[in-house]
Amino acid sequence: MLRSKLYLIIAVLMCQMGCTAQKKEKTSEVKQETQSLIFQKTHLWDVFIAEGVAVGDVNNDGEIDIMAGAYWFEAPKWLPHEIQPPKSYDYTKGYSDAFPSYAHDVNEDGWIDFIIFGFPGKSVNWYENPKGQDVHWEEHVIDTNACNESPFFGDFDDNGRMDLVFGNEETGIMKWFEHTMNDGVVNWVSRDVSKPNSPGTPKYSHGLGMGDINRDGRNDVIIREGWWEAPENKDELPWTFHETDLGQLCSQMYAYDFDKDGDNDVISAAAHNYGMWWHEQVKGESGESKFVHHLIDSTFSQTHALILKDMNMDGLPDLVTGKRYYAHQGKDPGGKEPAVLYWFELQRDENNKPMWIRHLIDDNSGIGLNTVVEDMNGDGKLDIVIANKKGVFIFKQE
Repeated sequence: MLRSKLYLIIAVLMCQMGCTAQKKEKTSEVKQETQSLIFQKTHLWDVFIAEGVAVGDVNNDGEIDIMAGAYWFEAPKWLPHEIQPPKSYDYTKGYSDAFPSYAHDVNEDGWIDFIIFGFPGKSVNWYENPKGQDVHWEEHVIDTNACNESPFFGDFDDNGRMDLVFGNEETGIMKWFEHTMNDGVVNWVSRDVSKPNSPGTPKYSHGLGMGDINRDGRNDVIIREGWWEAPENKDELPWTFHETDLGQLCSQMYAYDFDKDGDNDVISAAAHNYGMWWHEQVKGESGESKFVHHLIDSTFSQTHALILKDMNMDGLPDLVTGKRYYAHQGKDPGGKEPAVLYWFELQRDENNKPMWIRHLIDDNSGIGLNTVVEDMNGDGKLDIVIANKKGVFIFKQE
């Protein structure tokens, strides 16, 4: 009870610190915290090195390690090791060259490698694990022009290998990079999902996701301006684009049937403003899908990383997000407010309308450009790993 009252006081104080008209917008879809999961915070690196993070067993010792920027941190004591020569960054003036990052055994040699998206419009590279040698990791270029600030990493074509989806500014084409292996050689086969000069492809584009919008069993590509429908034969390029309104400039986007009505909705969160929404899919008179916007929360800003995970293991996916600290050097709406980290518990009312309960995890860390939610210590509970301008954090669920 005391903790709930304390969180309520914090929320009120945050609202008093420079509310905007959008921030004051009321919503009945989010509730104050009643009972929360408990997390143990470890600030394992207090220097700005990256805003992307990944996890994996780097040295094959059975422990899950953390990778961020030029370093990997060896579990369980988080001993730092260099992946690349480190650089210095001033978060009050600029950015790092490590944006969203991912772990994957790219060359399938049994050792986890590291994928890093650099500054938007520059290259995306993978770094080859040196298999226990104390040397810098060899860099391999996947593509020289990777745009969209929330590129997608996942098994796009359900073949067991992880792929990449992002826009190319030079051509204006949304691309799918299929990860393949030929005689032990890594190949990233580029496929043009869209026509040239398509939305969602320019430098600094915000909002990108993967999900089955039309429930045909195939993963579609989602952006703010609409979605590309995956054909039965994914090689039939370009894919059909369905123009629609999926909200404001946002971060990662996900498709899920939040209201349990048989079609998939979309969720998004403002990258540089206030607001989180679920976009309800409804059918128009012509049978084309349209989306009705429902505000989830607008009490904090700069939700530049969003992940959908079942935090409390109740069978419903929850949201983990927070403030990207100093996203634009504090110049965004609410940019200098506390660097909060939340998880939003999904529930449904008697009519299956989705409701979210906001749970504060921390108010002095925030998020970066992608967030990892994984069971880091094998206890069956999901933990949270973050890298941003405040450093690198792990929140272990107790």
